[in-house]
Amino acid sequence: MASRRATHDTLWRRIALTPTILVFLAMSILPTLNLMAMSVNEITWVDGKAVWSYVGFTHYARLAEDTLLIAGLKNTAIFAIVGVAIQVLLGFLLAWAVSRIARGRVLYRTIFILPILVPGILIGAVWKLMLNYDFGLVNGFIGVFGFHPVDWLGTRAWALPSVIMVDIWHWTPFCFLLLLAGFESLPQDVQEAARVDGAGTWAEMRYVLIPMMMPVIAVTFLFRLVTSLKVFDEIYLLTGGGPGSATEVISYTIYRTFFTQDRMGYGSAMSVAVLFFISLTMIGVLMAGRRGRNAT
Repeated sequence: MASRRATHDTLWRRIALTPTILVFLAMSILPTLNLMAMSVNEITWVDGKAVWSYVGFTHYARLAEDTLLIAGLKNTAIFAIVGVAIQVLLGFLLAWAVSRIARGRVLYRTIFILPILVPGILIGAVWKLMLNYDFGLVNGFIGVFGFHPVDWLGTRAWALPSVIMVDIWHWTPFCFLLLLAGFESLPQDVQEAARVDGAGTWAEMRYVLIPMMMPVIAVTFLFRLVTSLKVFDEIYLLTGGGPGSATEVISYTIYRTFFTQDRMGYGSAMSVAVLFFISLTMIGVLMAGRRGRNAT
């Protein structure tokens, strides 16, 4: 009887999930297949209609020679790795500090998450004014200490670090929220036992908190890494990929190829190649994480 009921429950769960799976396939698999079909065609417009001409893998062969695409990949990697590493570190320290506060934790949490609530278009406008060379608040602040004004968004040396700084300001609260939830779920008796044994702040952090928080840190880092690889709004609003190709990222390159240059076939080839590259990266990271867990 129990076995029949378990079989019935399993069958019912599968039937209940079927519509969701079909919607997922329709919204993800079909657009991907369409993108792959576009990538092996040259698409032109004749009398308002798209005309597809099969060109094979010609678009893919051009990718390795596209210097703008290579610059976009390099800047995207720097943007994602450096920005996310700093965000996770700052989020970890903020979450640790707030978790140790007995009273007023809700107030601090509310204050720290405010940047997440600001719309992207407003972030771009505000930071473009703040980083303005002539009247920006940042140059005004460093001028108080006798430093010369810096063209934060107009020079190759400072443009990418400035955009990374804005992204850190915007997304560190997200890491803070995830890591604070991790801190609040830790068993308190283990931490109290470490303090009773005479562990100082650093020893408790190194030997107790960081090892127990490592799964949450890994998930936070991986989640933000994936979303950072798709960065577009900060680049579009602050620098437009310039000066030169200093802040060119892959999302902006694809956008420009599609909508400014109207090269949909080549843009699709870029998208498929990047999708393939990101998928391989994620699989590699997940396999490395699984080997690490098995080793421990």
